[in-house]
Amino acid sequence: MAARDIRLSIVVPVLNGADRLPATLRALTAYLCAAPYPTELVVVDDGSGGETPALLEQVARETAGVTLVRHARNLGKGRAVARGMLAAQGRYRVFTDADLAYPLDQVDRIVATLESGADVAVACRVLPESRYVISPSFFHYLYSRHLVSRAFNRLVRGTLLPGILDTQAGLKGFTAAAAERCFARLTIPRFGFDIELLLIARRQGLAVRQVPVAYRYDSEPSTVHFLRDGATMVADLVRVRWNDLRGRYR
Repeated sequence: MAARDIRLSIVVPVLNGADRLPATLRALTAYLCAAPYPTELVVVDDGSGGETPALLEQVARETAGVTLVRHARNLGKGRAVARGMLAAQGRYRVFTDADLAYPLDQVDRIVATLESGADVAVACRVLPESRYVISPSFFHYLYSRHLVSRAFNRLVRGTLLPGILDTQAGLKGFTAAAAERCFARLTIPRFGFDIELLLIARRQGLAVRQVPVAYRYDSEPSTVHFLRDGATMVADLVRVRWNDLRGRYR
């Protein structure tokens, strides 16, 4: 498949999780095969151990349209996503999490938003049209996480990104040109990268739109623990603000 023929690239960062990967890979390859236009899957192995590398190598070897990018050691989700988005060749490039908390039909919503003229399309879980599917066993955890997340988002909106209601959603899409401009400037290697990414998009004058989505929360809790990682997230905010004041993103 020639690079110019690829309409959509789906980028998925992976760190371990070999027990859940077979189901994820089956869903991704089924989506790839059923896509009505040329589509590629770029999987970035961010220094996984155990059985994960072999599983990823197998699917890349056996499935057309799958590219595997590997980090010899863990460099962080931000760097993994950036590596995949810059290696991708699609006209539209969407990254999503390996747990597929956003069903793959939500990728279609992101692509439709890009097709309608947005440069960047951001999943937003707090829009009135968005929907959650929640396992009862995780309701208390999810509610507590939601409260902390909203407090953090207020801080982000007040200091860096007014109007962006959900910076941390793990489903975002870019046109090829927007991806090249934003990810080449990214400096935050871990969870704070979403904030930097969206600020770069704003400073580059790109059209950013928020998209209502369906979100499924029926598996084990996220690797992001807001209370434990709060100091790191705030430090990332300070770093992004400093970079912005220095004009790094313009």
